[in-house]
Amino acid sequence: MMNKVTTKMLSIAMLALLSGNLQAAGEFEAVEAKLEKAMKSALRTEAEVKRDRNRKPTETLEFFGFRDDMTVVELIPGGGWYTKLLAPVLADNGKLFVALGTGRIEKGLLTEKGFEKVVVSAKDATMGRKPDAARYFLNVDDLDVDGADMVLTFRNYHNFDAPGRAAMNKVSFDALKPGGIYALVDHTRRHMQGDNDENGRRFDPVLAIKEIQAAGFVFEDYSKLHYRLDDELRYEVGRKTVTGNTDRWTLKFRKPK
Repeated sequence: MMNKVTTKMLSIAMLALLSGNLQAAGEFEAVEAKLEKAMKSALRTEAEVKRDRNRKPTETLEFFGFRDDMTVVELIPGGGWYTKLLAPVLADNGKLFVALGTGRIEKGLLTEKGFEKVVVSAKDATMGRKPDAARYFLNVDDLDVDGADMVLTFRNYHNFDAPGRAAMNKVSFDALKPGGIYALVDHTRRHMQGDNDENGRRFDPVLAIKEIQAAGFVFEDYSKLHYRLDDELRYEVGRKTVTGNTDRWTLKFRKPK
């Protein structure tokens, strides 16, 4: 049976945890309002808007601890689906860097009004796919960012070969301040399953954790936001039976202080 001292200590700990959660929720309210405004931007296409329900950007960014006064690096932004949400939220009080595979948004999105403050970094990095290679190589020594609060990448980890993933993890670690967050989402592959014709765009989350921890990160948390029971992990993510319903792992790491 617990004595009065132990009971009191547990009560204090529970109150502190509850207070911390409430404070975090309160801090995100302003961010959420800005995100909702960005999600209504005329720059977003109908196809992009339709993906909101599946990608759950507000809930995902809240889980990662995203705030509007952060210095954030988005890796491999592609066509700018997330950039269209991140940049407006960070415009006043924060800073957004984009790095690696930025060609599409440099020619398009970043020329639009409201995206002038977005900085393209790591311009010397190279990436591509050699003939007959299944995955991309990545040559990058530095993201040219110091003291970032957060590095984000969405559904990109699977694209690179082992040296490329190691390079991405290393430069992300180097770019972050102590205590900074490394946040990733990607399509799930069965644990320890080898490559086949149906899983090229999937990645084993256990292997991802192992590789990212090897770069010096501490595994902090995961979320079931993108867990999809209907995805049996049998087919490539581009197939009609799983497109828009792929099971994805959502992992949060932190650089030690």
